[in-house]
Order: sequence, then structure tokens, then C-alpha cells
Amino acid sequence: MLIGTMTGCNYSFRAGSFPPAHIRTIAIEPFGNETPRFEVSAELYDQLLRNLPSALGIRTAGADVADAIVRGAITRYDVQAPNYTSAGSGQAAQVLQRQVSIGVRVEIVDLVENVILWESGSVIGQGQFAEGAPEDGGRREAIEILVQRIVDGAQSNW
Repeated sequence: MLIGTMTGCNYSFRAGSFPPAHIRTIAIEPFGNETPRFEVSAELYDQLLRNLPSALGIRTAGADVADAIVRGAITRYDVQAPNYTSAGSGQAAQVLQRQVSIGVRVEIVDLVENVILWESGSVIGQGQFAEGAPEDGGRREAIEILVQRIVDGAQSNW
């Protein structure tokens, strides 16, 4: 019979090399907004602040003390009708579903080594909502997808 004791070991696993070992904190700046939809900037900032640090395995910090920073701009906000039925000649089409598309330009900068870790000029998130339903449900979905694509982009390089 083998009797032994287990001692705790303190270790962590990081897939790949992102974030680099010296990056333990990140600052998230509110994105500039080049669209007429002012509420999108605050909603995107809240979702990034809530989800990005934990997804990357780091903590938030102020820009003056952070090891890295996320910044960008909201470049596009469109509402389209991708799902509709045609009523025939001379009659208006019936919209069944609408889609919010939000585009951003984003970069993650290593402030310690002063290099861009990841950037994209066109990250797009799309969210659906039924005709007649509030647009904010589609906007929330589009923002959640944007944040996930930013996480995925950062992790692809880290």
C-alpha cells in the first residue's frame, strides 16, 4: 500500500504567449464615437470593462499605471432589414427582422515595451431584433459579439 501526502502547488497555465508575461494589468479607454448614436460608446465601454480583463487573465488599472491599454473608435452604426417578404408589385415589403451592425477600430498597446500587440481597423458585431421590438436588444447582442471578437483577436496574437 502506498501512502503519501499531497502538497499544494501554485501554478498557472497560459496558452500561447498572450498576454506577454510582463502584462498583468490593462486600461480600457472609452472608445471615440464617429456615429450619431451616443449611447453605444458607454455600452461598449461597460462590456469591455466587464469581460475583457477576465477573458485575458489580467486585471484592470488606470491608464497611468497599466501595462497595456485598449483604445479605439466606433466607426459605424447601421440598422438594416435583412429579413423581409415581398408583397408583390406596387406594394411595400413587410419587414420581419432588423439587424444592428456596429463597426469599430481597435488596438491593444503594450505600454511597457511601447508596441502594438493587436489591432484591427474593422471589427464588426451584428445583432438581430424583431420588427417592432426595441432596437436595444439587437444593439446589446452586437456589442457582446464585438467584445468577443476583440478577445479572440487579442488571444490570436498572444
